[in-house]
Amino acid sequence: MDYNRDYFKGKTAVVTGGTSGIGLALVEELLESNAAKVVMAARSTDKLKEHEKRLQEQYGSRVKGIQCDVSVEKDVQNLIAESAAFFGGQFDLLINNAGAGFTLGFQDATNEHWKAAFDLNFYGAVYGMRAVLPIMIKQGSGQIINIISGIAFIPMPAQTLYSATKAALNALTLAMRAEYWDENIKISSATPGTVATAIWGGGEIPDIAQTPQQSASRILNGAVNNERNIFGDDTDVKYGHNPHEAILEEALVLTARERRKGNWNFLPPL
Repeated sequence: MDYNRDYFKGKTAVVTGGTSGIGLALVEELLESNAAKVVMAARSTDKLKEHEKRLQEQYGSRVKGIQCDVSVEKDVQNLIAESAAFFGGQFDLLINNAGAGFTLGFQDATNEHWKAAFDLNFYGAVYGMRAVLPIMIKQGSGQIINIISGIAFIPMPAQTLYSATKAALNALTLAMRAEYWDENIKISSATPGTVATAIWGGGEIPDIAQTPQQSASRILNGAVNNERNIFGDDTDVKYGHNPHEAILEEALVLTARERRKGNWNFLPPL
């Protein structure tokens, strides 16, 4: 998909889960779109070094790898602080992409499984937003994209943990979108669509799967347009689209403004 690459020119961005699949494609697309500086974050130091070296050979000092386990809040705090320093204080875009599929049925999932799933797929984004929002509020602008999944709209059997964590992240993201609207901070959730990545665990990849680059292009196009829910492919558009999106957006922003005044019982006229 073609998108307005000029939107990212001169901007700074952090992508978690940035050394493989969609995350790596997002990093490469941002650099190709002339972003000023891009940080790719990941747990694996080996992959970070490999891709940092490769991308620096092409893009020079505009790209930097930072090791980060997003399930650990201190790691995420360090990531945001180091990135802000690398950016010279300007922090334009955070893409919370790190996550995993967690293919387990409900009866097989222990408390430890549930904690691991929420720590990675939900709290990783919470920690990122908590750390970056003070910077964006102070500078008066910013953008956050949280990568969810089409499973947030169509919860799948035998993927109970994955469905619950991504639905929770979508709800959090859209609530915060209205809450920070008047701070000029754009917050969106994005489904990647069906993509040929390691999330299939070596199993057969569906014929309809697109490339990570195609998914990244659709996500970044949604960022350009400040879409509420960014859909990564046509299937996600079909099953996730709300035909009353514009009316809902206006009602939620109005609710945020009223509740900020202390009117917590306010309900929007839908």
